Amino acid sequence: MDGKVATWTDMTTAVVAVGGNAILKRGQLPTMDNQLQNLRSISKHIAAMVSGGYNISLSHGNGPQVGDILLQNEAAKYEVPPMPLDVCVAQSQGMIGYLFQQALTEELETIRCQRTVLCMLTRVIVDPGDEAFSRPSKPIGPYYTAAEAEQMELSTGCVMREDRARGGWCRVVPSPRPVEIVEAAPISRLICSGRDLVIAAGGGGIPVVRQDGRLVGVEAVVDKDLASACLAKGMKVDLLIMLTDVDGVYLEHGSPRERLLGEITADEAERYLREGHFYAGSMGPKVEAAIAFVRAGGRKAIITRPELLHTALSSKAGTQIVDR
Repeated sequence: MDGKVATWTDMTTAVVAVGGNAILKRGQLPTMDNQLQNLRSISKHIAAMVSGGYNISLSHGNGPQVGDILLQNEAAKYEVPPMPLDVCVAQSQGMIGYLFQQALTEELETIRCQRTVLCMLTRVIVDPGDEAFSRPSKPIGPYYTAAEAEQMELSTGCVMREDRARGGWCRVVPSPRPVEIVEAAPISRLICSGRDLVIAAGGGGIPVVRQDGRLVGVEAVVDKDLASACLAKGMKVDLLIMLTDVDGVYLEHGSPRERLLGEITADEAERYLREGHFYAGSMGPKVEAAIAFVRAGGRKAIITRPELLHTALSSKAGTQIVDR
């Protein structure tokens, strides 16, 4: 471990975002054991980073997990009243946060690194006037036949959309942009103590709006990467890391001409984004989050896979996005 520490940069505070599909991989059964095993694998790389002197907050996606919670709601709706979407996001934060706590604590103890892993239910403020509320676009939950989808629209008022690639209809909900992480200040105080690691903003955070002097949950989901950038900006950390299932950001990905981007500026990244190189449902939000973070004063954003985290911290792997 000492040999690794010597090669790492002097950046000491970071937000590390882990994708929900890394916690539950494509084709896996959504069992606790499968998700815990995946988190154990990820935690080895996170623990090594912590051992190298970083104070970090962790965020995570929840796409597969919140979909399962919604499916459970649907299956039991005649026995137990279904919960609204903001409550389902909170449920997924608690579930994934607990499993992440278990996995990361085990790994830290293995390498004799004395840190306490905390999980904080985190709310994210969104603008009630965000145009996303009038144009639901984020698919969530299970898939239905056309007849089932029509019945759901009539009985619940939800918006259903056909997904031809998956051969079914699914519910779509608003995905407004994050404005502010409510708990950013206490999260920052905890990680800056040098004693605690905080799992926060899970699933993009619990979406709330300001209404009559209080915070009210809304039927929406917030993109995990944009929320992680919002958290990183609010905490004023040095580094935003987004861990995904590819080595980094590619131009013309999947074609014979694909090219991995190494270090690029925010201006270059924005140009590639405008040119349509990155899909809205996958790499697009990560690049957008990286641009927003470094332009707000962050030192660097990194996009890579967990296995390359160590070398990416030394600027030898992944995609590194800087302001200039």
